[in-house]
Amino acid sequence: MPDITLNDFYKDISSFGEDSVETLLPAGINKEIGHFNIFSLDDLMAKFKPGATKMPYNRRAYYKISLVRGRNIAEYADKVINIEKNALVFATPKIPYHWLPQDFEQGGYFCIFTDEFLVQSKSGVVLDDLPIFKPGGYPIFELSNEQADELEMMFKKIQQEIASTYLYKYDLIRNYVIELIHYGQKLQPLATYNQTHNASARVSSLFIELLERQFPIASPEQKVILRTAKDYADRLAVHSNHLNKVLKESTGRTTTEHIASRLIQEAKILLKQTDWNISEIAYSLGFEQLSHFSNFFKKQTTLSPLEVRSQVV
Repeated sequence: MPDITLNDFYKDISSFGEDSVETLLPAGINKEIGHFNIFSLDDLMAKFKPGATKMPYNRRAYYKISLVRGRNIAEYADKVINIEKNALVFATPKIPYHWLPQDFEQGGYFCIFTDEFLVQSKSGVVLDDLPIFKPGGYPIFELSNEQADELEMMFKKIQQEIASTYLYKYDLIRNYVIELIHYGQKLQPLATYNQTHNASARVSSLFIELLERQFPIASPEQKVILRTAKDYADRLAVHSNHLNKVLKESTGRTTTEHIASRLIQEAKILLKQTDWNISEIAYSLGFEQLSHFSNFFKKQTTLSPLEVRSQVV
């Protein structure tokens, strides 16, 4: 559901100034497969309201490459990364993290894009196969001032190109994006440091964020991807036993209980608010067999899916 979350992104960005969602969209993008855009952090920080607790680009259902110039902290489930000056940052919709600016002295650029945007590239790049986009990796790379200046020129070229009337500008931008990816893969990742006092809270928070990203289900063709405790632990780059222990201590419920509860919540919504048949609902929630879904639902609620649907007036 990238379109929905991209719309949310643009609403967040437009709320920081006088720009409308329409004026922020790049010219000609509707003719493209996928989506791409670029923003200046300097411009955003000029509109950023003092006292706000988070940057507007924290929500991600798209890929993102950032040139960050300023003090920041990135919190992953298994690591905390401190950025003192300059960094090149890669983000994927599949791995949640929290981004915490340490002051308002922020600069640089970031571009957002969907994986479909690179479909037309002749490079054969498959984003999720790249080390910088895999769980457990270190997608933040420290830069010297010279490297940051070099990358800033590249982002400026992209910014100039997206505003141009050149017929093949998106083909050129795809090449720039691939160049940024390869630039990052040649760098050494930034070292991590531990914050043991809040590690459990961080893991719990990122698990809930990752769980909620699976929903809502918008069509019978959409399918929940992460179904088991191990699925979530792998994405968060922690052991499933550790994730279970942390959630049990912080919320009183196990990983499996959280997943089951959210699946039942979504199942009830779909049963009551859609006309999809029960087999379609079962499939969208990750059940290959209708009988498995019916048994699961009845075990959790004491009612069958058909009984819940019949309660709708």
